[in-house]
This record gives sequence, C-alpha cells and structure tokens, in this order.
Amino acid sequence: MPRRDGKNNRNPSMNNPEFLNYDHQQSYNIFPKMRLRRFRKNSAIRDLFQEIRLSSKDLVLPLFVQEGLKSNQPIDSMPGVFRFAPNMVTHEIEESVRSGINAVILFGLPKKKDVFGKSSYDDKGVVQRTIKTIRDGFGDKIVIMTDVCLCQYTTHGHCGIIVEDEINNDKTIDTLSKTALSQAKAGADIVAPSAMMDGQVKKIRDLLDENGYTNTLIMGYSAKQASSFFSPFRDAAHSKPGFGNRQSYQMSYSNPRESIREIESDINEGADVLMIKPALSNLDLIHEAKTKTLHPIAAYSVSGEYSMIKAAAINGWIDEDLAVTESITAIKRAGADIIISYYAKRMAEILKTS
Repeated sequence: MPRRDGKNNRNPSMNNPEFLNYDHQQSYNIFPKMRLRRFRKNSAIRDLFQEIRLSSKDLVLPLFVQEGLKSNQPIDSMPGVFRFAPNMVTHEIEESVRSGINAVILFGLPKKKDVFGKSSYDDKGVVQRTIKTIRDGFGDKIVIMTDVCLCQYTTHGHCGIIVEDEINNDKTIDTLSKTALSQAKAGADIVAPSAMMDGQVKKIRDLLDENGYTNTLIMGYSAKQASSFFSPFRDAAHSKPGFGNRQSYQMSYSNPRESIREIESDINEGADVLMIKPALSNLDLIHEAKTKTLHPIAAYSVSGEYSMIKAAAINGWIDEDLAVTESITAIKRAGADIIISYYAKRMAEILKTS
C-alpha cells in the first residue's frame, strides 16, 4: 500500500518515542504548571480547541427503494427507517438536502427475482428509474451512489451467481459489471461493488471505461466483513440467504492483515474510494487505511449499529442524540472521510442546532 512518507506510516505524535520524551526538568510540561483542564473551562474554549469536527457534508444517507410500493413501508428491525416507494423518494431527499446532506446511496428491491439477479442490470429496473427521478429533480446538487450487488435481486439471497452449489466468482463479476454500467448510464455518480468478489473493481472499471463512463467513480467495499451487524439490513432488503451463509466471500473479522490485502487489491484494480464495513467494530482498519493510503476512506455505520442505539434509546437506557454523535465522531476520528449512516439525517439536524 502506498506510504504517505518515505520512512514510515505512523503518526509521529502518537508513536514516535522522541516526540513524547519531554524533558521533565521543564516543569511547565507537568502538573501543577500543566493543567489540561484549562482547555475545558467553558463551552467557548472547548469549541475553540475542538480537534475533530463533524459536518453534514461528511454524511451519506442510505435509501431502500422498493418496486411496486404505493406508500412508504416501515422496517420493523430498524425503527424510523423505511422502504420507499419509488415515486416518494424525492421527498426524503428534499428533507436531507435541507438538513445539509448532499449524498445518498441507493439499494433496490425489485418485484421479480431469479437465480441470476437479472433485474439488477435492467435499464428500467427500480434503481435505474430512481436514479433518473432523483437526477431530474435535483440535477447535480445531490451525489448519487449505488450499491452494486446481487443479494436483493436473487431468489437465493446470495451476492453472486451459483454454479454447482458454490458462488462462482467470475460469472458473478460479469453480472456486477453489467449492473454498474446500467447504473452509470442512468446517471449514478459513484458505483459501489459490495459483493466481495475477486476482481470486481477491475471488471467494472474496464467496462465503464470501454463505454465512455471514465468519470464514474468506483467506491469499493474493500473490507466488508461477514458480520452479525448486517442482520437488520437483510430484513430491510429482503436479502437473507436462503441457505448457508456468506463467509465464503465476505471477510473474517479476525483477519486484519487480509483486510489490508483486500484494500491493496482494490487500489490496484482502480478503486477511487475505499470503504470499510461495519464501521464501529473496524475503527482500527479505518485508521490503518487512512494512514497508509492516499485514497478517500468511506465507513459504513451499518444497520445493526443503528438498531442497537435505537433500541437502547427506545427503552430509555441511553440518550440517543449523544450516542449517535459520539459514535459518528469516533468513526470520523479514526479517519473516515465519508460516513454512511442511517442516522445521517438526525446527525445533520443535531449539527445544525449545536
């Protein structure tokens, strides 16, 4: 992975012994001359010296769009989150834009599924039509990202094409690339392959370039782990696997070095943005990617992270706004430039009033 400097990749303020080797004869560096609580005396001083600042421009709002819905449908496992009817999604985006958010990522739920996920690359598919609706309504004021995966489109709920009871990597990336191209044609700014197939970024980059979409960005789900925190999403997207699990293609959370290899692979294949998912259980990987690459880093604060905070707040166990602010700040502090969160709208509202 490319280094930021010629010697090492570590933050000198945290890891260089010489930097921290204060001369203890200089009494101003130790108590009682040094009193760090001076920085916390009142809110004005605390604001002046705040190191990490969140912005609504950091945030991306995920949206589930379901073909055939006449009205928005609440998601039981994610209170406050909805599956949107395609003709009603613009209202949600209008609210997001007013709150200061200028980016969304779309997940499509089609009427028809099959074993090959063919509706994923239908030019008249639910995501493709929604992209055009958003683009017509908002022009370039909103950044449209799209999830490139097959789990919502297949009858078996897996992220790829099954051949002889296994997820076939190479057949899958053929379909993923066609899906990404159809989304780019519809007007997507950023396509985000999330199936964790080897070579998916390269295949997509090549096909986009061959068809003239050289300016469409690719945000690779570079280190997406087989996580229990995805469960509410599978409920929301109707994408629970019909058999087995996804551990043969999604990563083990026990393998941080393998995660770095995945990140390096996406860089070499042409990814423009690198994503780590889930966010809160991978703050170390977010930091590692930030310090060892020059790519923008995205982090996905996933459905399970949202639902845990929401459930605790509903039961009166925690202050919801404080918990949301603290968790998203931690993701930013770890090094994320872009934060995808189901709390994006609420966080933007908090920032406007703080």
